[in-house]
Amino acid sequence: MTGAAGDPDHGGMDNLSVVVAGGGSAGHVEPALATADAVRRLRPDARVTALGTEKGLDTRLIPARGYPLELIPPVPLPRKPNADLARLPYRVVRSVRRTREVLREVGADVVVGFGGYVALPAYLAAASMRLPIVVHEANARAGIANKVGARFAREVLAAVPGSGLAGARVIGIPLRRAITDLDRAGLRAQAREHFGLDPQAPVLLVFGGSQGARSLNEAVSAAVPALTAAGVWVLHAHGPKNEPTVEAPGYVPVPYLERMDLAYAAADVALCRSGAMTVAEVSTVGLPAVYVPLPHGNGEQELNAKPVVDAGGGVIVPDAELTGEKVAELVTGLVEDPARLAATAEAARRSGHAGADETLARTVLDVAGHVGASATGRT
Repeated sequence: MTGAAGDPDHGGMDNLSVVVAGGGSAGHVEPALATADAVRRLRPDARVTALGTEKGLDTRLIPARGYPLELIPPVPLPRKPNADLARLPYRVVRSVRRTREVLREVGADVVVGFGGYVALPAYLAAASMRLPIVVHEANARAGIANKVGARFAREVLAAVPGSGLAGARVIGIPLRRAITDLDRAGLRAQAREHFGLDPQAPVLLVFGGSQGARSLNEAVSAAVPALTAAGVWVLHAHGPKNEPTVEAPGYVPVPYLERMDLAYAAADVALCRSGAMTVAEVSTVGLPAVYVPLPHGNGEQELNAKPVVDAGGGVIVPDAELTGEKVAELVTGLVEDPARLAATAEAARRSGHAGADETLARTVLDVAGHVGASATGRT
């Protein structure tokens, strides 16, 4: 193998060096780490380095998964003209300079970006060094960073159609194997015991992200009397700063779900937001869902859930229409009809993309010119 393209100072490293740029939020970090895991499965000799920032979840999630983290200055992209916009050129130059240093230090062969604060400088640095770039867009509408990166990329991939990236190949979202290989039926008894749930009763799982979601919390609290009266148990992740407002037998509130795999295994139906990662995980494990898109932003959350809902894997309820009565009606209607519940679960599972991690990893290896090297020797 020669040095990194256009960069003679490759450091004399022999192994494939992949840099993933997905820091800033779990929605960017998790697909990056799932891809990193898949690269290592396919090429155990590969060196994978993650770019991130001191803010957000990067410093906690990335080292915990066993990957070296290189910190670079974040480049948040203002949506409106303000003082941050005036400082943007300086921030970009500083961050690109630091990113180029990292790419040289690790002898990067390919850069894989997932959007977010670190992706833009990663794309610009890699392009300036003539390194191959792969872009993955998780959301239904591409952000600015990935729109820029796609201009330089060898391969552009997306989770769903219509992302706004021309020629993007739709593969789904790379997910960790704890989710894609989850045996919900096999773990059901263990999961129910873990959370203190009835081993036989139908269970509704409610979660709104790591901090909870006020409208979901209010609606499920209002629905608890009707749900528990119908024999439905409720596992409710309300957020660490939100106290539950209701108590009832069969209602199990928790601040945060450390074991999402067990939560998915314990549940029969989910009530949740429809961020890209949430939709990808819930559909891949085959869990029927009531999706409540975040009412802010550019409407991408509804677009994230639409392919799953169109396939029959759940329903979308606008945030403004979410009430306790609506929740109780939808959930009891599903769990009281086993055939419909099973059909909805199967439709959700079929709409998922369980192999997206390896699809993206093989694309990365192909772009880097290293496919099959682990079996055939160095290329």
